[in-house]
Amino acid sequence: MKLEIDSHGGNIETEARILNLGTETIIDASASIVPFKLPRKLTNYLANSIHNGSIKFYPDRSHYEMKNAISKWHNIDPSMILPGNGASELFTWAARDAGLNGISSLPSPGFGDYERALKCWNAPFTHNPLPLSWSDKKTQEFPIKPKTNVLWITNPHNPTGQLWSRSSLKSLLTNYKLVICDEAFISLVPGGENESIIDLTKKHNNLIVIRSLTKFFGIAGLRIGYAITNSDRLLEWKELRDPWPINTLAIKATNLIMNDSNMHMKRLNKIHRWIKKEGTWLYKNLSDFSTIKPLPSTTNFQLVKGETSILNLIKNLKKRGILLRDCRSFINLDENWFRISLQKREQNIRIINALKDYIK
Repeated sequence: MKLEIDSHGGNIETEARILNLGTETIIDASASIVPFKLPRKLTNYLANSIHNGSIKFYPDRSHYEMKNAISKWHNIDPSMILPGNGASELFTWAARDAGLNGISSLPSPGFGDYERALKCWNAPFTHNPLPLSWSDKKTQEFPIKPKTNVLWITNPHNPTGQLWSRSSLKSLLTNYKLVICDEAFISLVPGGENESIIDLTKKHNNLIVIRSLTKFFGIAGLRIGYAITNSDRLLEWKELRDPWPINTLAIKATNLIMNDSNMHMKRLNKIHRWIKKEGTWLYKNLSDFSTIKPLPSTTNFQLVKGETSILNLIKNLKKRGILLRDCRSFINLDENWFRISLQKREQNIRIINALKDYIK
């Protein structure tokens, strides 16, 4: 079986075909999506939306209700919000502005989609290395200040799981023409919202914050994200983008999620309890191995370093229906690194037992 570098993870249907396994038998620890079913209320709401014929018509191009729902949740003016077809579409538009402002710094290792977005506009960029060791302190100071015009930040960071402190990010805003902060995972982190810099967009026109609803509701297939920044910038993006980038079901789901605070908070509390419990358990059990080392993480994935190449380990676990994230696609990580996304306890036990079988 040929082992290819996966630049994203979560390709469960492709892997199932290769392995000749059903998707339901595979543990996909390569993509960082929570392992819980949708709330029944949201499932029923989407089903009723289809039954009532809402998908017969074109989606609302103004996203009026969607923006108002998001604005109430974050206490941000609706004119400063632009919903998108997942965070990835919004990275593409942020990259346009990045290219207009000069050279972008991509702290590395980091999420590869930023580079993809910049290449869409032939925008110049450079990779700047992040330290590959850190303490277990809950919040970390952002460790580098590259000498570029634009800085891309992921908080919490992917793939390391570090949560950057709000104060250290705020101090960066005077150093760059544009700062783009991806907060796709921040709501998953217990206490993570305290480090969000969304409210700083009210005073800093050089800040773009991008969020996703994919992660904590497990709705990657609906593609829901939104950008928060100054309204003039968003008007430019709106004039250039596709006329209907967001489908009706994604709009409906967002309206319910952001307007139903009880359902929203119940989901977040469930995820925070899960991350505290399973994150601690997984880190402890990974620490018992002598040839691999887990690094501290605040969110729902765990970066691990092996003493030697882990490619055969990934290949062998894949044969057993367990998908881990090969980290060679991350700049500054090599074949000694892999990432595990948190699962429920039963699946986490299977992962640890499979590692025990392979790592003698």
